[in-house]
Order: sequence, then structure tokens, then C-alpha cells
Amino acid sequence: MADPRISERIIIENCAIATVDANDTEYASGHMVVNGNRIESIGPGRAPEGLENVARRIDGTGHLLTPGLINTHHHFYQWITRGLATDANLFNWLVALYPTWARIDEEMVYAAARGSLGMMARGGVTTAMDHHYVFPRDSGDLLGAEIRAAAELGLRFTAARGSMDRGESDGGLPPDFAVESLEGALAETERAIDRYHDASFGSMLHIAVAPCSPFSVSTELMRQGAELARRKGVRLHTHGSETAEEEKFCHELFGMGPTDYFESTGWLGEDVWMAHCVHMTDSDIEAFGRTKTGAAHCPSSNARLGAGIARVPDMLAAGVPVGLGVDGTASNESGELHTELRNALLVNRLGPHKESALTVRGALRLGTYGGAQVLGRAQETGSLEAGKLADAVLWKVDGIGHSSIADPVAALVLGAAAPVTLSLVDGKPVVEDGRLLGADEDEIARGARDEAGRLARIAADAG
Repeated sequence: MADPRISERIIIENCAIATVDANDTEYASGHMVVNGNRIESIGPGRAPEGLENVARRIDGTGHLLTPGLINTHHHFYQWITRGLATDANLFNWLVALYPTWARIDEEMVYAAARGSLGMMARGGVTTAMDHHYVFPRDSGDLLGAEIRAAAELGLRFTAARGSMDRGESDGGLPPDFAVESLEGALAETERAIDRYHDASFGSMLHIAVAPCSPFSVSTELMRQGAELARRKGVRLHTHGSETAEEEKFCHELFGMGPTDYFESTGWLGEDVWMAHCVHMTDSDIEAFGRTKTGAAHCPSSNARLGAGIARVPDMLAAGVPVGLGVDGTASNESGELHTELRNALLVNRLGPHKESALTVRGALRLGTYGGAQVLGRAQETGSLEAGKLADAVLWKVDGIGHSSIADPVAALVLGAAAPVTLSLVDGKPVVEDGRLLGADEDEIARGARDEAGRLARIAADAG
């Protein structure tokens, strides 16, 4: 009789494995046993014989098994404004798009979240993150729409409840009706934490406190937001040092650079991560390393907007936790994180460190364990180790796009986008043979197309 204390097991074997553990352990042909939502064992060769309650045994021949990818920066709502302002820098791009973004509502955000999450899941993302900061008046439950979409698709999710309290009348870019008051933003953020945040091991949902950026929020919102996050025991996220113009803005308005400004408002620490971090001085990087403040590296978006090349090799050398981010799909239309593995390596090799900037295994680490560090989940996920959550991806690397590359990690990072044969989140399949299991992809596409059209018509009518 099967032991009732043992959950159903899934066995994956005969595949190459990159564990991304502390020793970068790899197996040319190995196995992983999943028991419930945990990794029970991982090692070379075939799985042990005689295991009970084996629900599935998967032959991974021709595949590479890795930890699931972890996205550390995104704006889901932008899925329905892709392909606009394609030749603009960040400031002009924001000016062009804010009038449209200010018209979003709950149905639009739900459709956009499904598109964003679905595309990432199909490409091996098992932990998603979104930074939502646009809350027009009377637009419905926008954060709830994202959370509902993530639950339906079965992804682990960090919802960063953003905010803006600096509208056009205060020198900001967004229309006044699309920003919140200081008091309202703080109250709604605290309400989201109380309603949704689950701090337990293996939680499927975290909430973070996330004012948008130094030039769209007040100093008081930054300061009180940090106090709120630490009182509630959640993480903090914002945009930082994305452009040279931001550096100039901070010096003109605050008399200091972005990193010094963040430190003055309580926004450096191991519970904080910043998006982009492109224009960082040596002293900025030292401060991030000293305080273990994390960075979300978004190479495609930074290139799309001409923002520059983040100093990722220098940040890693200084001990800064670094993960990868898709960023909003109005500045990275593909919406895929697995392509960021390749782009992170290539973009950073254009910098001063050249070919020594980042290795293929370093790129994989950014997209897995690095992301787990940035989101505060490195004890749970980000590497394939016994006792950790069963968030893993089986990539097919023996097809036409990869079959002549002997090193499977090089095939994944440098080759064409590898097909996902199986993606597990919390021990449950969410993608099989490249298709979503939790939603109809054609329906997602139709919904996003319809809501994109509705948003465009509303924005045009508003003038």
C-alpha cells in the first residue's frame, strides 16, 4: 500500500540539468523527483527505483532542465499599447503614451495581464512580477484584475502596488485624474497588503510597495512608502537611474543624485530592488552592494528606449543582487523573459568588459537565482535543490535551432528561443509542449486585441 504521507510524484529523467545552485552543479544526464510541490531529489543518472505514488515519468532525452525563470520588472497594462512611439527616448515615449494609459480600466488591465503572463509562461517564467502604478479614478479594481489573471494561469506572482501623486499640475507627466493623493496612495497600498500578501513558505502571492519613480511621486510618498513596507514586512520597488535625464532631474530638484536621494528617503536595503539602474556611478554601485539593494536589469527595454547599458558586471562584482526584467511591453514588445538571457549577455559585452562581461551560465543565473534574490525568495526557488519549490522548466534543445550546439546551456542562452516542453509551478504543469494549460491562447489574443482597440478609441475621443 502506498504511504499516505507521500504526495503524488513526478519524475523527470534522462535530461541535461543545470541546477544553478551555489556550486553551479550540472549533470549531462540526470533526474529530478518532485513530491507534491517540492523537489525531493535531484542528481545524476536515472531516478531511484521503487518510488511510490509516481503519477508521471517523463523522458527528458534531448532536453535541458533548469529552474523556472523569474521576472523582476514589468508593467502588464502596457500589453495593449504595444508598437507605439517606436523611435522615442524614455521622456518622449512617456509623453506620447501617458494620455492613453490614463484611460485604462479593469477589463483592459485583466486582458493585458493575461497576455503578459501568458507570453512569459510560454517562455519558461514560473515567477512573475508586475509594477502597476496607473490608477485612474473610477477605473475599477486594477490590482485585483492582475492577481486574478496570475491565479488563473497558475504562476507565482509578486504584485508591486505602485502609485503616483505628482500629476501635471505639480510638474509631473500623467494627467491629474490618473494620479492619487498621498493619503489615498498609502491607504490603498496598505489595503492591498492586508488583503493579498501571503508571507508563508511557498506562497503564490506577494505584495510589494512600489511608488513609480522620483519624478512622478513626492518625497513624502517615497519616505512614508518605505515606512509602510517595513511596518508590514514587505519589499520595496521603484524605478531608479534609468536615464541621464533622471540624474539631472534629481540634482536640480533634490540637490543630489538618485542613489543619494533614495538613501535619504529610506530606499536602500536588502528589502529593496530598483528597475534599470543604467546610469550608476562607482559610489552608487558601492552603496547598492553595501546595503544589498537589488537591481532588475532590462536590457531589451533599455536598448529600445536608448537609455544605455547597465553596469551589470560591476554590480555583480560589488555584491549587488541582480535579476532580469521584461519591463513593460510598450518598450519590449516581445514580452518574453527567456530572450533577455541572450540580450543581457550580448548587450553587456558591448560595454567596457567586452567578452568577459557575462558568461552563458552567468546569464542563466541572472534569470533564475538572481531573480529569486531580488524578490526575496532565494530560500524557496531560483535553483533546483532538494527541499525547494518545484518550479522548473524542461527546454527542448535537440531540434533544428539547437541540435549542433554541444553545450545545452549555451544552446539555451545563445541559440534561438528554445521550445518549452514542460513548465512546473509549485509542482503543477502550467505549460506543456509550448501551450498554456490554464487558459485558451486564442481567447487571450482576442481579448487583448479587443481591449487595445477599445482603449485606442477612448483615448482618441478624449483628444
